[in-house]
Amino acid sequence: MSLTVTLIVLALAAALLAFSNYMSRCPTEPGKPRLIPYQGLQFVALIAIVLMLAHLVTLFTGEPFKGRGGF
Repeated sequence: MSLTVTLIVLALAAALLAFSNYMSRCPTEPGKPRLIPYQGLQFVALIAIVLMLAHLVTLFTGEPFKGRGGF
């Protein structure tokens, strides 16, 4: 992935995180369940943000991102 695609995916994931955070804080109407699990969407967006940040480190340094195990 190029830098622009990584930044676009990062921005979309941040926007999804902000939107789902806003929607999860809105009060629900009694007797009407929510059809979209906003906490799950927040989790997916947060995972995407962490992965894109790790990919940005890889793009800026030129070396693959290695964890503590050195793999």
